[in-house]
Amino acid sequence: MAKRRLHIGIVVGEASGDILGAGLIKALQLRAAQIGIELHIDGVGGPRMIAAGFNSLYPMDRLSVMGFTEPLKRLPELLGMRKHLKQHFRETRPDVFIGIDSPDFTLNIEADLKSVGIKTVHYVSPSVWAWRQGRIKTIARAVDLMLTLLPFEAAFYEAHSVPVRFVGHPLADEFPLDDQRDTARKTLGLGDTDRVLAVLPGSRAGEVGQLAPAFLDTVDWLMQQRPELKVLVPAASAERRRQIETLLIDRATTVQLLDGQSREAMAAADAVLMASGTTTLEAMLLKRPMVVAYKMGGFSYAILSRLVKTPYISLPNLLATESLVPEIIQNDVRPEVLGPLLLERLDGSDAVDALKVRFTQLHREIALNASGSAAEAIWQLMEAEHG
Repeated sequence: MAKRRLHIGIVVGEASGDILGAGLIKALQLRAAQIGIELHIDGVGGPRMIAAGFNSLYPMDRLSVMGFTEPLKRLPELLGMRKHLKQHFRETRPDVFIGIDSPDFTLNIEADLKSVGIKTVHYVSPSVWAWRQGRIKTIARAVDLMLTLLPFEAAFYEAHSVPVRFVGHPLADEFPLDDQRDTARKTLGLGDTDRVLAVLPGSRAGEVGQLAPAFLDTVDWLMQQRPELKVLVPAASAERRRQIETLLIDRATTVQLLDGQSREAMAAADAVLMASGTTTLEAMLLKRPMVVAYKMGGFSYAILSRLVKTPYISLPNLLATESLVPEIIQNDVRPEVLGPLLLERLDGSDAVDALKVRFTQLHREIALNASGSAAEAIWQLMEAEHG
């Protein structure tokens, strides 16, 4: 490129985006250093991005709002921040603007900047392929390039003629390809011959409230079949630990409660019983047989089930485009259904061995050095613009 100094704008709104942003900044800086170009990168980011040399115009935690009421309470502040960010980037005209996740906040900025000729990128696709597919029109107006973490997301954008690049999933880069079972068992004080089940009822209060009672009933059912079974229940936070402890008060159920350590628990397990979510991808990357459950209030489920357009809810099945792991939904989330499925996986079989081989194949498909791949795609977009 003719320019010796490039300006890149980035806005993220939550901790997961800060992790992605920091990796991306380091990859962009590496590329810039190789060809003697100076980078100035500003916008909104968290501590990891700032440590990488990012200039944050606002504290990231001012964007990190959750639920329905908090954003409404903070709406004037959020709208003011967004207005200022648009004005700032219109005036400074970055060579590219990148919104990382937080689509409700960042896509609006991207659309505004694209309308005045600034190249825009969105990193991490919203779940537009799963529900509210009409949002694809808004996204098409907002972005010059969508970067997706998963291949089926890219296929959706290609079908709608939106420029897209599948860059791989950073978790797949983080997890080793080989089995971590022995190391995890040593960490948790488990024996090599122990039969171990990991139970992950979710990270949010509502999830745990819906799933944990049925999960604990299933543990009781399994204990009758396999009294020697060891059960690990990692609590996602101190609040979730207290919630699970309350559910255990009147039970004879024997489990080992862990503070965090969900990856260690899954890696050590022969099988995993878990809530649907990103953690199912982690279980797949750890090559663990799993049973995935999803349950919510009847009214909410009635609405959501009409909106969702995908045949699967778990990431392993979505990636494979086939039913690799059982998905148990709503009223079927009970011991008589979950228990036998888990016994099959706890006892091991040729099918379990074949599943682990398939998980390894999927792991390889999405381990593409996500930060480096994203940086390369962004660099190519800038080169196409500036020559």
